[in-house]
Amino acid sequence: MKRTHTCGELGKGDLGKEVCLQGWVRFSRDHGGVAFVDLADRYGTTQVVFDPENLPEGVDAKAIDGAMKGFSRESVVSVVGIVRDRVPGTEDPRNPTGEVEVMITSAEVLNRSAAPPMEVGDQKEGVLPSEDVRLRYRYVDLRRSEMVHALEFRCKFLSLAREYLLKNKFLEIETPMLGRSTPEGARDYVVPSRLHPGKFYALPQSPQLFKQMLMVGGMDRYFQVARCFRDEDSRSDRQPEFTQLDMEMSFVDSKDIQDTVEGLLSYVWKGMYGTELETPFLRMPFEEALEKYGTDKPDIRFGLPLVTLTDVVREAPYGIFQTVISRGGVIKGINVKGSLAGDRIGRNEVDRYIEHAKKLGLGGLTWMRAKDGTLESNIVKYFTPGIIADLMEAMDVEDGDLLFLMAGPEAQTVAAAGQMRLKLGQDLGLAKADDHRFLWLVDCPMFEVDPVTGAKGAYHHPFVLPTGDPHGDGVGGECFDLVLDGNELGSGSMRIHNAETQREVFRILGMSEEEIDEKFGFFVEALGYGAPPHGGIALGIDRFMAVLLGKETIRETIAFPKNKRAQSPFDGSPETIPDDKLEELQIMTLVIDDLEFE
Repeated sequence: MKRTHTCGELGKGDLGKEVCLQGWVRFSRDHGGVAFVDLADRYGTTQVVFDPENLPEGVDAKAIDGAMKGFSRESVVSVVGIVRDRVPGTEDPRNPTGEVEVMITSAEVLNRSAAPPMEVGDQKEGVLPSEDVRLRYRYVDLRRSEMVHALEFRCKFLSLAREYLLKNKFLEIETPMLGRSTPEGARDYVVPSRLHPGKFYALPQSPQLFKQMLMVGGMDRYFQVARCFRDEDSRSDRQPEFTQLDMEMSFVDSKDIQDTVEGLLSYVWKGMYGTELETPFLRMPFEEALEKYGTDKPDIRFGLPLVTLTDVVREAPYGIFQTVISRGGVIKGINVKGSLAGDRIGRNEVDRYIEHAKKLGLGGLTWMRAKDGTLESNIVKYFTPGIIADLMEAMDVEDGDLLFLMAGPEAQTVAAAGQMRLKLGQDLGLAKADDHRFLWLVDCPMFEVDPVTGAKGAYHHPFVLPTGDPHGDGVGGECFDLVLDGNELGSGSMRIHNAETQREVFRILGMSEEEIDEKFGFFVEALGYGAPPHGGIALGIDRFMAVLLGKETIRETIAFPKNKRAQSPFDGSPETIPDDKLEELQIMTLVIDDLEFE
């Protein structure tokens, strides 16, 4: 008898039915000759029972008992039996199948399991081995309900996204995985060509150039669930290979692209959660985000905005502030309202925040507490009554408020103040996990300047359409980011569709005519054949799933991720290639003082 039901669907409506369940033995226990087994698959868990005293006439109890001796944990088994009520008082209301059980009438071991390297059942999920052990035995780790839920959630998200895009005249088109190496901000993974010795393909960091050429080709609306590759250091929100929902549209402007994404996410949200997503999303200028939140990916689920106090305290004879101001630095402040802080941030906690500020690269923190209409602190003596009044007005101070002031070089201090804000928000529980807040970061710069060399680099990438003369100071780009709960989920822009403008941007980025022709000649040429105005966006699916599921790392949302060292403990990759294969590719490996070079 083949499986008639999954382990997650039997209920009161199935009482008396003969069923066949197949799955993994999660737990088993013997109560005075009556054996209970939790049988599991990805759909759930059902209790099956061997009750020799109550078997129907003609059932071979010895055969069942013999088979069940092989029911070791995580072995794959098949049972046939009759659905019956559980004994009153033993029901499990947490389990959808918890009101019934299956009385076994025949049993078979389909495949025995070695002793599992970790606990799989929900009762034991708090006791997990190291991540490397979990990745080494990922095929076992995937059986845990938490992993099943993450992959089901991801699948449903992408399925709904596809539905929406196809309904809105988008074409799903696959772009090449083997292409040429182009500078896109990270190192390429390269693939040697056997047919063309000494030459290499590069795996795509994104489908950027191909999707733009699809617009030149008149495809109008494109999308792809794209696999991308970047050879960069691993972090909690990065992987050597990752997935993005890639889109491109012709004859649109930035708002059209943003409206499309909002429509897509609203459709997905309704399908996933059954609730309406609030749109339109807040649009926040780049400069405002840095000024108020110290980052270009602000978490707007809570307040604690940064306040610039440089001019307010400019005349205060406080040595630290005067030194910072004289060197062109800034003073930023955060007001932790008394209604939030109360007695939760005492002197000891303040000292811990001072130490945290030092770890962020600051010299420390200056702090003050508001009481009786003024400020109390060991540095208040450096502030005149007028400066104190101005400071309290600038920071909207009330009795009980706690002020943190940070001073130093502008870029470093703004970033550190933003991190301090996030730390306070986390410690005070201000960011609720189920309170998701989207925003569009807009009015982004076209270029960013290296503080050491002064060389210009692209803020997003070199294909962004400038909003004015690309040679002008502070020229903006028609680019924007989608941010959720302090995480950048995707970057989009209008693209340059004029060949000469594209060449000029490459020149500004320091490329010679020879480099342009060598690296991007095919692309610039394509723009010269009637490229329409176009733009698009790519959403990072791994990161998106991690945020929505509340995971600390994107590895928890990927079936077979690499570890922190970009290795796969499961299959042992990357591995050494045999010499005969290297010879075929005309690649030589040298070992010098135990260091490998290829």
